[in-house]
Amino acid sequence: MTEKVAIVVAVNGGMQMDREEAKVPLTPDEIAEDAALCREAGAAIIHIHARDKDGRNTGDVTIFEEILHKVRAKTDLLCQTTNGIGVRYDPATGAQIWPTDDERLALLNLNPRPDLYGIAAGSMDFWHPEGGYPGETPYINSPRFLRETLPHVYGAGSTVEFELTDVNVPHRLSRLADEGIMDRNASNLWMLHGGGIGNTPATARALVYSLGEQQRLFPNAKWGVLGAGKAQFTMAAHGIAMGCNTVRVGFEDNIYLPNGRSARRNHDLVAATKTLVEAIGREVMSPAEAREMFELPG
Repeated sequence: MTEKVAIVVAVNGGMQMDREEAKVPLTPDEIAEDAALCREAGAAIIHIHARDKDGRNTGDVTIFEEILHKVRAKTDLLCQTTNGIGVRYDPATGAQIWPTDDERLALLNLNPRPDLYGIAAGSMDFWHPEGGYPGETPYINSPRFLRETLPHVYGAGSTVEFELTDVNVPHRLSRLADEGIMDRNASNLWMLHGGGIGNTPATARALVYSLGEQQRLFPNAKWGVLGAGKAQFTMAAHGIAMGCNTVRVGFEDNIYLPNGRSARRNHDLVAATKTLVEAIGREVMSPAEAREMFELPG
């Protein structure tokens, strides 16, 4: 039987704005509309950031909750909330202000609860020009944040997507497994290998090495890929051909189609990804199949 792959669509991110021909959804209604279109195009999971009335990223739980309600009113996509929120700018100095651990931990208690969570599992020199971060800046993901997030998520019967910010991060997670905070042999662990964000190259060589370390330390984990900018479909092709369980696309990381033209809406990227999945001889998962893969309650 053909092994299926779940398409994750990260529809807006914390800083991405309309540019070229791309329309980035910012309000709860716009996000819900994009969600429905992406579901029809083949997505199984939506990755969500919230924006305030001025379009700036926010950790306001009421906006996240409104998004969850509206997305679920329109579609059966699995909902995954961000762990990062995104950077803000001091209006007086223009300095970057990253969210605190407490602001980020508040997203664990949303009502309704998201189906899935995400967590950048290592600190990094964050550089993501295609996502609206043109300057490199340190981004800290503290041990405290990890130690408080993981028991909450696993205790709720959900799972978390570990964003592997570099090849050393699986070793950091391995130490947490040694402490008993997570089960290294669990089959619902989820690891995400990125390329083109920070200083991780979007190459097959880097992916093979990173995946090898992950599989050595967490032998039963599910895994996925993402690529930034025009590397989005390069990374997607590498991952799909290598048997990944998930592939992430969407305007958070990239606005371009495989032919280099800008997409108009997120579902254009999803449709292109589905075409790639099928060209390699695989099929896309439904949300129900993704729910089963991650062992989530009905």
